[in-house]
Amino acid sequence: MVKFAQFFGTVAAVATAGALTATSAVAQSISIDGSSTVFPITEAMAEEYALSGNDAAITVGVSGTGGGFKKFCAGETVISNASRPIKDSEKELCAANGIEYIAVPVAYDALTVGINPDNDWATEMTTEQLNAMWDAPAEGVITRWNQIDSDWPAEEIGLYGPGTDSGTFDYFTDEINGDGGVSRADYTASEDDNVLVRGVASDPYAIGYFGLAYFAENSDILQAVSVYNEELGEFVEPTVSNVEADRYQPLGRPIFIYVSTDALADSNSGVADFVEFYIEQADAGELILDVGYVPLPDSATDSTLEAYDAEANTVLN
Repeated sequence: MVKFAQFFGTVAAVATAGALTATSAVAQSISIDGSSTVFPITEAMAEEYALSGNDAAITVGVSGTGGGFKKFCAGETVISNASRPIKDSEKELCAANGIEYIAVPVAYDALTVGINPDNDWATEMTTEQLNAMWDAPAEGVITRWNQIDSDWPAEEIGLYGPGTDSGTFDYFTDEINGDGGVSRADYTASEDDNVLVRGVASDPYAIGYFGLAYFAENSDILQAVSVYNEELGEFVEPTVSNVEADRYQPLGRPIFIYVSTDALADSNSGVADFVEFYIEQADAGELILDVGYVPLPDSATDSTLEAYDAEANTVLN
């Protein structure tokens, strides 16, 4: 797991003395929103924080990574869950509103392509097949399974995926379609991953994509597609061990929280204390695994995370 000494050094630089051990008698309120992928981690952290004797009122909303950044950069929240790095346009919005932040990787996700347990033909798929199914030109054209592979059923594909405010949508379309945000639009979209799970589970000809935790929680009613790794020349399942070994590519990714530095510096906000607790728990890894994600490696220096750190301006640079 990642050691966050650098983070605590950064916090010390922006937080007033005592901010990391805020003990105000006034109940503190911490507002969080953003990614549905990161939501299970942050929700679990908030619950554990309360169980440890802290009485801060922590609210965790789900409006997607993009929706979360809109609120964060408007100063409506102090922490933003994100399943992708912040975009340039979002950086500009934050800057225009005087919002400074620290980006912290908290776990790895294996973006999971899920199918119904009755599906026995598409248990392995290449990125080319996924592209043929999900790219913009497929809209209204690729509607049946046998159009992807002639050996597959001539049955209509039920498509389920995140909405356009989702960081998972951005990441999947970037990796699979070659351009973030470019996708067919004729699918059932929702920022609530549980809606996608229920849709795929109820239709033997359905397929969807969402974070690993949602698959792990519903593995009794779903199955995961093994995605072809071109460098390895083999199909790879979205499992903890495969993510740790950097084998689940191109759909393995780090996920983040973004934290307002003003909130960190406010000793009355309770934010620094909660974030320190969050990072300690992420570092330990047990809660991350319990939720269904993958703890970051000890070194945190694999090529994927390095690329994300550079883009996201995280404290690990």
